Amino acid sequence: MKHDLLATLHPLLAAEASAEAHATGTEPGDLEQAVWLRLLERLDTDGPPPDPHGWLRKAVRSESRRTRRTTRLELPYGTEPAEETDRGPEQLALTAARRRALREAVRRLPGRCPRLMEALLSSKDLTYREIAGELGISQGSLGPERSRCLGCLRRLLTSEVAAREARG
Repeated sequence: MKHDLLATLHPLLAAEASAEAHATGTEPGDLEQAVWLRLLERLDTDGPPPDPHGWLRKAVRSESRRTRRTTRLELPYGTEPAEETDRGPEQLALTAARRRALREAVRRLPGRCPRLMEALLSSKDLTYREIAGELGISQGSLGPERSRCLGCLRRLLTSEVAAREARG
C-alpha cells in the first residue's frame, strides 16, 4: 500500500518540487525530501490522505513557504563569530576550548549525525557531493539531514548551557 502510493506520487512530487524550488532558493531534492518525510509521518499516524494528489500539492507549497520564511530569517554573519582580532594566548585557549566542546557535543549526537557534522566541520572543506559519497547517502538528503542534526546539536548545547548557568 505505502509503496504503491509512493510510486504513484513520485512523478507529481518531482514536478511540483521542481516548480517551487526556484522561488524558495533551495534544491528540488531538498524540497522533495521534506515532503516525503511529512507524508511518511502522516502515513504512520493518520494513514493515507483521502486525496493524495491534493495533499501532496498543498504539502509542497507549505514546505516551500516554510523554507522561504526560514531563509529570510537566517542572515549570514558579517564576519565569522569565532574570528577574533586579538590572538593572544588567552583568546587562543578560549577558542580551542570552544572547538573541543563543540566536537564533544557532536560525538554525542544520535544516528549518523556525528559523521555528517564531522564531515561538515572538516578542514578539508568538502563539497556536498563529496560528503554524500563519504557517508553513502544521496546528495538531496544532505540538506534536510544537516538541518535535523543542527537542531539536535542546538538542543543539546542549549540544555548544557542552561544546566551550567543554573548551578552558578
